[in-house]
Order: sequence, then structure tokens, then C-alpha cells
Amino acid sequence: MSVTFAKGFMAAGVAAGLKNSGNKDVAIVHNLGPIFVGAAQFTSNRVKAAPVKWSEQVIVDGRVDAVLLNSGGANACTGSDGFLDTHRSAEYVADALGISAADLVVCSTGLIGERLPMDLLLAGASHAVTTLAADGGSDAALAIMTTDTKPKMTTSQFGEIRIGGMAKGAGMLAPSLATMLVVITTDAVLDMTQLDMALQDACNSSFNRLDSDGCQSTNDTVLLMASGASGVTPS
Repeated sequence: MSVTFAKGFMAAGVAAGLKNSGNKDVAIVHNLGPIFVGAAQFTSNRVKAAPVKWSEQVIVDGRVDAVLLNSGGANACTGSDGFLDTHRSAEYVADALGISAADLVVCSTGLIGERLPMDLLLAGASHAVTTLAADGGSDAALAIMTTDTKPKMTTSQFGEIRIGGMAKGAGMLAPSLATMLVVITTDAVLDMTQLDMALQDACNSSFNRLDSDGCQSTNDTVLLMASGASGVTPS
């Protein structure tokens, strides 16, 4: 179930041809509401990939309707062209979902220094939109893998509140989130401030304590999204 364990979320993962292996490489997680709150933690590396720069702008107002993720290419160290590619992909997916691109986070992972093949990425994103499903969390988790040996997924439930998550990352684990992409979903009713505080506390007591090689990625992102679909506000 992964990220779709929480009520109010759909997801998909498809093969777009970004990976030579032919494995799944494009994913979308879509928040159906009734609330659309998001919080995120990003790399503190001075060199930030285009998707990180884009997503830092998206997260400012605390609204996130969806996230587009790809493996097979990091879109890092690609200059202004890489940022334009990220912008283009966000506009494309947002239009297909009927949302604003300003509310769509973008995450990429893979080789650094090369632009993404946009024809393949956009075709894959289009396919992902049409295959969004309430049971699509497992496919989404498969699509963000790089050197991972298996998909990383988890779910938890506290009364009526559900939490789901998926992650990718192998080998490099720090300092502070290095080479990680994480998407966490919850159907709890939370506002921007509550969500941001919860994510900061969780990262400080988990991901930010790990260190395997002392390096940070250009693309590290941990995203937390709340749909409010449970109707329950944590006490």
C-alpha cells in the first residue's frame, strides 16, 4: 500500500524508458483532499538540483496537491536548462491533474550532470496520470528505486489516522538526508505549522542522525503530505 495507505491519496509508477533496465522510473502521488497541506526538508548542499530549487518554492505556502518523481536521472548540475525542464514537467503534470503547477513538488534521482529526456519523461508522466489508483503505492515505490535492492515502504495506524511512506536510498545516507527521496502521507487533519514541526522533529531524530560516507546529495528531499481525509485532528 505504501503512500496510498493513508486515505485521500492515489499513486502510480510506470516505466518511461529513463532507465536502461526498462524498470519503472516515473511516479506520481496525488492528494485528493479535502485538505492539501505539505511540508518538506531538502538537502543543505550548496549545489542543489533543479527539482529541489523548484520544490523549495512550491513548499513556501504549505500547499502541495501532488508530487512527480523520477529515477534514471537527477537533473542536477544542468543549469538553467535543467530548471526549465523541471518547470515544464510540473506544468505538464499539473495540467493533466487539473491543479496548479505552483502546488506540485518535483523530485528526481539518478545520474548527475545530464538533462532528462523530456519526451520520455512527459510520456511517462502522462501514462502515470492515467493509471493513478488507490492501490498504486507499491508501483510508485518501485519507480523511485536506483541502487536499492528492494522497494522501501511502510504503513502505520493510530486509531483512525493512517500514515504511509516510501523511500529510496542506498549506500549514501548522510549527513542530513544524503541521497534520499522520501514521501510520507497522512490522512490526519493538520495545518502547515503542525506538519512542518512534525517533519522537522522526525528528521532530526532519524534521517539526520545517519552517516555512512560523509557526503550529501544534490537532490535530497523528504516530503510530508496531509489529506485530512480521516477527519481526525491529532490531540
